[in-house]
Amino acid sequence: MGARKKNRPSQEVNAGSMADIAFLLLIFFLVTTTIASDKGILNILPPKLDPNVPPPDIKVNERNIFTILINANDQLLVEGEYADTEGLDMKVKEFILNFGNPTDEEAVQLFNTLPPSLKALSRRLPESSDDPGEAVVSIKTNRGTSYETYLEVFDLVKKAYFDIYAARVNLDTDEYRALTGKDDAEVSLQDRGKEGIPMAISIAEPDKLGGN
Repeated sequence: MGARKKNRPSQEVNAGSMADIAFLLLIFFLVTTTIASDKGILNILPPKLDPNVPPPDIKVNERNIFTILINANDQLLVEGEYADTEGLDMKVKEFILNFGNPTDEEAVQLFNTLPPSLKALSRRLPESSDDPGEAVVSIKTNRGTSYETYLEVFDLVKKAYFDIYAARVNLDTDEYRALTGKDDAEVSLQDRGKEGIPMAISIAEPDKLGGN
């Protein structure tokens, strides 16, 4: 009698439950994966206008607006002239601290409160801003402007303001920016730094077309 054929296990893999396993793995990763959320730039937006109240007719003199344009090639036009980011914060400070309207009594009082370091930057150029309370810095981008260049320009403009605020309370810029307002002393420093010089930064809607 010949040797019996041994029963051998089947070589096929039972894939019937593979779909169930894959589905369970998918649910596991969806539940356990943390999705990063970019905070972006935190800006305080103006309050929503009442539709029943017409907006005020405010015409800002063009000389009170410091214009920074960033075109699709990341080139800067500062007050209509090509420039780079180097020294941009100083140009913004000189614009903010200009006192082009010497007849304004409140502006004169503000000038008298400035420390010597800021008075040295102040000018009375009639073609520049009337006073720090009227100065507005406008940043306008293009659809092709890189986010990195926009952030660099935006941070330099903010730095110009923080340089001024810090100097008014005898702190360096990093120390002033680190103030959180956690107590009355820090709130007082923040308020004294900003008094009469609001951080007026206007972010214009980007152009859709390329070029300047």
